Amino acid sequence: MPTPCIAPFGTPTPVSPSALLHPFLNVSRRDTRDRAVVTLAGDIDPDSEALLRLVLARCLADGVRAIDVDLAQVAYCGCCGLRVFLEASAATAAAGGILRLRRPGPLVTRLLDVTGTTALLFGLPATQIRAPHLPAPADALFDCLAGTGVPPARRAPLAA
Repeated sequence: MPTPCIAPFGTPTPVSPSALLHPFLNVSRRDTRDRAVVTLAGDIDPDSEALLRLVLARCLADGVRAIDVDLAQVAYCGCCGLRVFLEASAATAAAGGILRLRRPGPLVTRLLDVTGTTALLFGLPATQIRAPHLPAPADALFDCLAGTGVPPARRAPLAA
C-alpha cells in the first residue's frame, strides 16, 4: 500500500504519475470564470488521498478561490479524505476563498455528521456555525483525523 501524502496542505509532495490514474477514484475539474468544480467518482481512501490533495492544491495554485467539490458519485470517503477536505478548506479560507462540498451521498453525510464537520464544509459563515451535536463519542473526530482505528462510518451499520 502506498504511503499517504500527509504533508501540510499546499506543500509540494512527491506524487507518482500512477497516482494520477487511480483505479478507484476518477477526478475531473471544470473551471468557470470565478470558481472550479471538482467532480469525484469512486472511493476516497488512503490510496487515493494523494490524488485528491494534489487536485485541490492545484486549484489554489491556479488562483481559484471558490472550489465546489461534487461528491454525488463518491461511494466511500475515509478519514484521510475528510482530513484532506478540512485542510483544503482551511487553506482556501486563508487565501480568502471558500471550499464547499456538494451532493454528498449517505455514507459521506454520515461521516460528516458523526465528526461534527458538516457545517465547516458546506460554506456556512462562521457566525452561523453552532457547536456540533455528536451522536458518537466526542473523540470520534480526533480518532478519524489522527488515522487511528476505523472511521466511525465503518464501525456500525447506518441507521435507517
